[in-house]
Amino acid sequence: MSSLESAQRYFNLAADQMGLSANMRKLLLTPEREVKVQVAIERDNGEVATFIGYRVQHDNHRGAFKGGLRYHHEVDADEVQALATLMTWKTAVVDIPFGGAKGGIQVNPKELSAGELERLTRKFIDQIHEILGPDKDIPAPDMGTDAQIMAWIYRQYSKYHGDCPGVVTGKPLELHGSVGREEATGRGVSIIAAETMRRLNRDIKGATVALQGFGNVGSFAAKFLYDAGAKVLGISDAFGGVWNKDGLDIPGLLAYANKNRGVQGFPGGDSVTNHELMTSKVDILIPAALGGVLTKEIAELAQAKVIVEAANGPTTPDADEVFERREILVVPDILANAGGVTVSYFEWVQNCQHFQWELDRVRNELHKIMVASFDKVWTTAEQKKIPMRTAAYIVGIGRVGRATQLSGIS
Repeated sequence: MSSLESAQRYFNLAADQMGLSANMRKLLLTPEREVKVQVAIERDNGEVATFIGYRVQHDNHRGAFKGGLRYHHEVDADEVQALATLMTWKTAVVDIPFGGAKGGIQVNPKELSAGELERLTRKFIDQIHEILGPDKDIPAPDMGTDAQIMAWIYRQYSKYHGDCPGVVTGKPLELHGSVGREEATGRGVSIIAAETMRRLNRDIKGATVALQGFGNVGSFAAKFLYDAGAKVLGISDAFGGVWNKDGLDIPGLLAYANKNRGVQGFPGGDSVTNHELMTSKVDILIPAALGGVLTKEIAELAQAKVIVEAANGPTTPDADEVFERREILVVPDILANAGGVTVSYFEWVQNCQHFQWELDRVRNELHKIMVASFDKVWTTAEQKKIPMRTAAYIVGIGRVGRATQLSGIS
């Protein structure tokens, strides 16, 4: 099942609970705009290379389109549409005034030099700048992109429209970014993990955790959970994994991974495979890398009590059914990893105000929004006796649907 089919399936499960008509379902699922462009650049060796870029603007009834821009060799139209749809529900679940969008370029950024990446980014913005803007569509970092790429977007857009830092979030601090943005998704995941334990009458302190993925999200989530007193037993990345039954030294592992570009070989633990980690006996399993990693096979073998989805779409629909049957609680991605878009919202607000917030304010505001959103989804799930994923979709779809009806069709 493709990512788009999965997103539509989860939508329909919630829509069935809500009694949505076929016409309303079509209206809420259909993107407002899909753009596909050719992006041709000159390589450093003089050759011309051509890439395909996408921007899907799904829904803006609750505010400007908002969503990341990813550079990955497997980016395609269906994936971008699915992720744009998820962004619509995600921004609604945390109740920030944005809609949903997503973009991407079909490219392996590791195969391009810094100069080639800059040319690619600026040429892509040349193609789509007219549909972007702080009150239209606001990109952000995603897989394969970072603050530097957001800086190029900001400056290239400004060539056409004048200085406008609010057109993109996730920028460097020197170019009107926000403190706390880099850590935001991982911090949000740790907040949701702690709230889940609290609702289960457990303390995050002493809870055992395994993380699949140690990039930006996984590393910050591990750090904040470690700081909160959780025992992070295992971590894996694209090259290998490490396990310590007494808990890993996360500060030491962070320093080691930064130096060695991965966790494999860390002297503070034993080697572990990705499969062993995801089926390990822990309180909390956090998939924080690619989508589709929690398959039906993994779900049948999983021993975690709780899954907190830090990645986008890490659980397949078949696996979801197994987790539900086995009464393993899954906290869905559109809630668990919404810390990033929430602090992107804070960055946008600061850009609009031309006023910089301090880190404590960013963190406190993030904590309030994540806890309130978690409580809303948890209460909905309890009242309707449904999985948290369906409850999160009901919350998100309900808010978007009401905004759509109130806006009218004109």
